[in-house]
Amino acid sequence: MEPFTRAGAPRSVVRRRLLIGAAGAALGSLTTGAQALAASGYPSKPLRVVIPYPPGGPTDIVGRIVAAALADKLGQSVVIDNRPGASGMIGADMVAKAAPDGYVLLVNVSGQLVNPALYANMAHDPLKDFRGITNLASTPIQLVVSANSPVQSVAELVALVRSQPGRHNFASSSNGTPGHLAGEVFKAAAKLDATHIPYKGSAPALTDVIGGQVTYMLDSMPSSISLVKGGKLRALAVTSDTRVAALPEVPTFAELNYPTVNLTTWYGMWAPAQTPSALVASLYQAVNDVLRQPEVRARLTDAQAMPVGDTPEHFDAYCRTEAKRYADIVQLAGIRLQ
Repeated sequence: MEPFTRAGAPRSVVRRRLLIGAAGAALGSLTTGAQALAASGYPSKPLRVVIPYPPGGPTDIVGRIVAAALADKLGQSVVIDNRPGASGMIGADMVAKAAPDGYVLLVNVSGQLVNPALYANMAHDPLKDFRGITNLASTPIQLVVSANSPVQSVAELVALVRSQPGRHNFASSSNGTPGHLAGEVFKAAAKLDATHIPYKGSAPALTDVIGGQVTYMLDSMPSSISLVKGGKLRALAVTSDTRVAALPEVPTFAELNYPTVNLTTWYGMWAPAQTPSALVASLYQAVNDVLRQPEVRARLTDAQAMPVGDTPEHFDAYCRTEAKRYADIVQLAGIRLQ
């Protein structure tokens, strides 16, 4: 676990229109709750932010950027606790069962909302066992191959995989992540016979893509953009509606006649379900203030993550909508876990 302290820290994006027209009254109540909590002395000890993936992956990158600034904002250390495994369910389950006192929080990828469609027996319910604090950031997914691969385009990748049915594979950071779903949608759209290989995070998966042990990967941009820029990976396409400014030469899937490969990744912060509303309000205000800071916005944007900052009410509603969308994709794509 790595602490972020007040003194310092280990140091065409998709746009989502937020529905804020009716939020004025809600924000007023949030302010009242935040003031009451400030008077009560919260926080009086360090916070722990559980990230259910290894260091170096996109969820970890976004979580650490926010945690570092949040420590300064709250005047308390924020300890990062990486708990990878079981498609993010190990770390998430820890937070679901934690005391609802605002001192143990979860930063997770949107893929946690896919798990109920994939696993029959989960120890927690991603919708019922958490209260949303806010949507932190959203980012496109990019299709990458090793820089040493002979493949130079999506068309060449499709031709290669089709020429050798069953011999190629694609990686994801874990079962059920947006990258996994995007990979399955691409596989179906391109009529590919390729095997999905799940990893415990993006970092080890990308290592095997670079080394050629895996043919390709659909990965969230924060963890792989630097490897593309550094010449270790080659980006072939992005899932956003428009090209990404950092990679203007890389086409969108829609441009390549794969319009259904349009999933994006987003990262949220949650608290245990029984956390008091006033405490959730206080945390939302603190995190939203952090997301408005120019330095934080610049760091997230550099990682190809667009800051969001949704209210808890809207975020919970968005989670319900996304969970339904993911379940539909799982069913239509016929995804079956081994």
